[in-house]
Amino acid sequence: MIRRLCLAFLGSTLLLSFGQTGWSGDEPVVSEKHPDAENLGDLAKSPDFETQGEYAGTAGDKKFGVQVIARGEGKYDAVLFPGGLPGSGSDGKTKIALKGETKDGVVQLQGDKWTATIAKGVLTAKGPETVELKKVYRNSPTMGAKPAEGAVVLFDGSSVEGWDNVKLEDGKLLGVGGRTKAKFHNFILHLEFRSPFQPTKTGQQRGNSGMYLLDQYECQILDSFGLNGENNECGGFYTIQKPNVNMCLPPMSWQTYDVDFTAAKFDATGKKTANAVVTIKHNGVLIHDKFELNRNTPGGGTLDESKPGALYLQNHGDAVRFRNIWAVEKK
Repeated sequence: MIRRLCLAFLGSTLLLSFGQTGWSGDEPVVSEKHPDAENLGDLAKSPDFETQGEYAGTAGDKKFGVQVIARGEGKYDAVLFPGGLPGSGSDGKTKIALKGETKDGVVQLQGDKWTATIAKGVLTAKGPETVELKKVYRNSPTMGAKPAEGAVVLFDGSSVEGWDNVKLEDGKLLGVGGRTKAKFHNFILHLEFRSPFQPTKTGQQRGNSGMYLLDQYECQILDSFGLNGENNECGGFYTIQKPNVNMCLPPMSWQTYDVDFTAAKFDATGKKTANAVVTIKHNGVLIHDKFELNRNTPGGGTLDESKPGALYLQNHGDAVRFRNIWAVEKK
């Protein structure tokens, strides 16, 4: 009962949070267990899947974070962040790349002036300092947010009646490729998505989709865990703007986008007088702050910035899944 009340309150306060000047979001919630552990099935037994993910620890009063990316067949890339994980202490600039593989049951990684080993959920990194980091699972603070007052529920797991060209997957999840029948102009949107675990894939082939606002501005959905955070990676506006922080969590983690969108403005003659403006939180962390979209992006179905448009979820043939999607038209 308490959790239901908190989630309902969270849905309503999302509307208020976006309006606060200088509001920068909240850090993800940290746990020692995968938030969706009961639904992972045999995947949870995969050594690659079990090893990949985020690790956090301290050396004295210094925080450290490591993101380990599975590349398949016991091979891994990793990024070490002095200061803490992205969105949780990292300055976004200082990071050390490592690379390695499993040998004799232990993952061994090497990088510039640093080495690391992973065994039994513990990553030990040695360099200028020695630090022991434990496996952690981060979850968005807005995960499960209930629809705010006046919201249009676009998907709650029960049906796809509000969509064109989309179907239910795994019984209760939304697949890719569909557009909402409802159209929006100025709105608040909450959307939850999950990228598949495809360790041997790279780049745009690794869990690719897109969240098209007004069916014409694409905020990329991609498994960009551990990458630089470019405009063609998760959280980026494709070809236009990269996210302020790469807040992509490991594949098969549920993630959130919380969006505040204001459409472009036009005068009586049809001349544009103001660009569309968007603020987005990815897993609770601010990645776009009142960013002006001066044009639409490729691949959408609408090219007219003056008209309301659908929410479109792009299909690139990857098993990206969605749940808990709702929107509120702003007055």
